Amino acid sequence: MGGHPRDPYKRVDALASSRHIVVALEGVILAESDRPALLFETGLPTRYYLPRDDVNLAALSATANHSMCPYKGVADQYWDIAGPSEAANAAWSYSQPLPAVGRIKDMIAFYNELVDITIDDVAQERPVSVFSTRAHRPGS
Repeated sequence: MGGHPRDPYKRVDALASSRHIVVALEGVILAESDRPALLFETGLPTRYYLPRDDVNLAALSATANHSMCPYKGVADQYWDIAGPSEAANAAWSYSQPLPAVGRIKDMIAFYNELVDITIDDVAQERPVSVFSTRAHRPGS
């Protein structure tokens, strides 16, 4: 599994938070948590990593996809979101993240570009990034 090289001008930080995060798609709540880790990565939207216990795993379907990030490590678990607007590999987790972002260990994140996220009861607009369409698989 390959990955891109590190960029000396890029920074990645994971911080604990008590913000109330709700992740949904087409009215189905995929996750809800008051104990997320916020991951800030230069050039990308903030990612909200949520404890596995706060994720509706019944709404997700595990895939065999993996990807490598030189800042976070190997994302070794991905999930599709089933439903009328299926989102392939739209959620992921790191079981052994690199030490700098160790707080995201075993937490699950969703592509903000593909789901509806509410933070402290304020709906967020979906950002536009290279992940706005899922015509490709992560890591490809």
